[in-house]
Amino acid sequence: MAETVGAKSEVTPPMNGLTSAEAARALERFGENRLPIAGRTPFIKVLALQFLSPLIYILMASAVLSMLISEITDAMFIAVVLMINGIVGAIQEYSAGKSADALRALEQPHATVIRDGQRQVIDAAGLVPDDVVLLESGERVPADIRLIEASGLQCDEAAHTGESRAVSKEEGDPVFAGTIVTRGRARGLVVATGSQTELGRIAGAIQERSTAKPPLMIRMEEFTRLIAIAVGVAIAFLVAVGLWRQMALGDLLNMSIGLAVSAIPEALPIVITVALAISMRRMAKVNVIVRNLPAVESLGSCTMIATDKTGTLTLNELTVTDIRLPDESQWLLDTGADPTAGGIRNGDGDHKGPSPAVQRLLRAAALPNEGELGPGRNGAGGFDPMGDTVDVALLAAAHKGGVSKPELMERYRLEKRIPYEPELKYAASFHVDADHLHIFVKGAPEMLASMSSTMQVGDRAVPMDHGLLHRQMDALAREGLRVLAFAEGRMARNGNDDYGHHMLIDLNFLGLAGMQDPIRPEASAALAACRTAGIEVVVITGDDPRTATVIAREAGLIFAPADVASGEDVAAAMATSEQALDELTRHVRVFARVKPDHKLAIVRSLARNGHYVAVTGDGVNDAPALKHAHVGVAMGRTGTDVAKESADIILIDDNFASIVAGIREGRVAYSNIRKVVYMVVATGSAEVLIFLLAMILGTPMPLTAVQLLWLNIVTNGVQDVALVTEPAEGDELERPVRKPEESLFDPLMVRRIVVATLVMGGGGFAMFYWLLSTGVSEFTARNLLLVLFVLFENFQCINSRSERRSVFRQSLASNPFLLVGIVATQTLHIAAMYVPGLNDLLGIAPITLKEWLILLGLASCLLLVSEVEKLIYRRQLMARP
Repeated sequence: MAETVGAKSEVTPPMNGLTSAEAARALERFGENRLPIAGRTPFIKVLALQFLSPLIYILMASAVLSMLISEITDAMFIAVVLMINGIVGAIQEYSAGKSADALRALEQPHATVIRDGQRQVIDAAGLVPDDVVLLESGERVPADIRLIEASGLQCDEAAHTGESRAVSKEEGDPVFAGTIVTRGRARGLVVATGSQTELGRIAGAIQERSTAKPPLMIRMEEFTRLIAIAVGVAIAFLVAVGLWRQMALGDLLNMSIGLAVSAIPEALPIVITVALAISMRRMAKVNVIVRNLPAVESLGSCTMIATDKTGTLTLNELTVTDIRLPDESQWLLDTGADPTAGGIRNGDGDHKGPSPAVQRLLRAAALPNEGELGPGRNGAGGFDPMGDTVDVALLAAAHKGGVSKPELMERYRLEKRIPYEPELKYAASFHVDADHLHIFVKGAPEMLASMSSTMQVGDRAVPMDHGLLHRQMDALAREGLRVLAFAEGRMARNGNDDYGHHMLIDLNFLGLAGMQDPIRPEASAALAACRTAGIEVVVITGDDPRTATVIAREAGLIFAPADVASGEDVAAAMATSEQALDELTRHVRVFARVKPDHKLAIVRSLARNGHYVAVTGDGVNDAPALKHAHVGVAMGRTGTDVAKESADIILIDDNFASIVAGIREGRVAYSNIRKVVYMVVATGSAEVLIFLLAMILGTPMPLTAVQLLWLNIVTNGVQDVALVTEPAEGDELERPVRKPEESLFDPLMVRRIVVATLVMGGGGFAMFYWLLSTGVSEFTARNLLLVLFVLFENFQCINSRSERRSVFRQSLASNPFLLVGIVATQTLHIAAMYVPGLNDLLGIAPITLKEWLILLGLASCLLLVSEVEKLIYRRQLMARP
């Protein structure tokens, strides 16, 4: 059926494509059009990687030391705890990876094919050999294809050849799966799919993929290395002091082991990965698909959103509402995308139908048009529009005016088409009718005005009046309408088939059409939320400055008239210096009529001005800006494949409000990570403090290494994972924006850690010291201290739920996982007191209810101190100007 893509050869194309039945049989024979998937890292390897950490090395060394001093029980317990921690971490990381893979699967590409004689958009996985595929600029080629037709087609084949320049393609040429169409249109025949494509052969040899680590993870790994160094220095210091005080070597080693166990948050990197994966899943629920974990943190750090207008701030449901003719007449169309709803009337409200001049304009709108209305699917009636939203809106307007594209195509045989490209700013088609060549053009008014020497007034062509054109353009733009112009030409056929731009001269200008794209209802609230969150917004669009100004203001963007700039202003600043451009972007909030290189320059300038920039885009021309932004955000519905490939994030619904929702979730993720870090570091520091006080005051070791390991696995091992599932506190978008370079350990974090450490470590050791001074045995004192620390860490977990809000204003029911974790921690420890063998191993015994209540009261002091600290912080915030 199919052949390998190679040199040019004659192809007899099935112009109507396969039938659904033929495609189904071929799909069963050849399988889905998917590349070989790199295998996931085996679970056993994920498990082994859990032990490759400087912190784990210290714990392993502690186990070896325990064996050397004949503390076999301690050594075995450390080894068991390490294994449990490794298994739990591996399960969490493996599950997080599976969740990320599942979310990335939502990026499923699509392909436009001819099936059953009709144009259809299908899942690219359903492509089969001999399918007829339509390609256009911005799309990723979904399979190996031999071209049947090509119009100005160029492809980026860097993925295959390494060639950075786009390659021109003609009829009969091959195009390969994975390459990008950078310009033009084409129709081609699928000759290979899936693993049989050239890209599939390459991909089949690749079995592993690498995933970049989030910046936060890199910082945390650096943090763990610093902890390892700090622990090593502390142990060396204690050993030196102990030797100077002539302490027994066994006691010194036991204390060193205990200190190492206390200070090491061995599970922290895994917990952070889980936190990011949870936020990734939450973002998917608000229509934000994160393509890699780093973007979760990055999106929450944004200080500037550079957004396009169409489809993001607006609904991307264009409707032609106003037509202005050169005879100065105005014609109004009923709003709505349904071609059968409403009609056309003149400005005086006459419903007699469109004039011949209006129908002439609509003909020029329908012929250089790649959209289709198409019949409704499955015999449901109505229409099933396909193609660019502008083209579909123009076809709907033509239908309302009694102009049918299929009938026109029968009358005017298509010879050649010049597809719309952003740099051209127009689309044209060349048709033959008897002995004449007809040219129809649609595009930007200023472009078509430069091509026209006359304009149609009634049944006459009169000299072009540029003043009238600009007045009509201004009137439409002031209403916030997107403005397109239309022109036509007619000449005798001379047998020359070299149709192109050089023929677009001395055209006859037909008039203007104003198109309305309604503002998204939620756009205003989203922009208000950005202002509250300290996030600035700039609109970058190719539309007319007046139209862009009206739309931006109606959407809720606040700016002054001087804060609007055109592409010409940007070009002038670029030609002057970087400083001139930076000065422009420092205050401008609406950029209109910009070119792709302008958008990239604006994004880079915003970054130089100190912003962490998220950029939205959907087209090929947006790809450079998406790639070089801190966070690239591609449109899921209208976005081209090259835009999605260049982006970090994909918006399923193309909605600006979804970006804001994603930023909120990104801030929640960072906040939850801070909560876990605060809890783990404060409790670990408190445990270290009791050892330092014991060394200074010469008391026995407050807790054994086994007891510390048990404490860490029972409390942190359960509660920290529960803590990363904390829901949003509700004020994330009301907090000041976080600077990207801000340290995790800011003054607030350091202060809270110091306060909690002093209460837990100082209070715990004070009780231990008092018990010993009253004649209580070391066993009993350690037993009670261990229970106290379990309770301390329960309260610390509750305190960690918010940096500023009182715990009494947060319901435990809002995070049932945390409630279960706290109860489980107490249950496990109390149960361990009664389990024969385990209680001996841990050196613990049951306590009375009275003792437990007393310890509970002592531990609650941590809650009270934390509440006072939060109250002071809230008052400091209120006192700030």
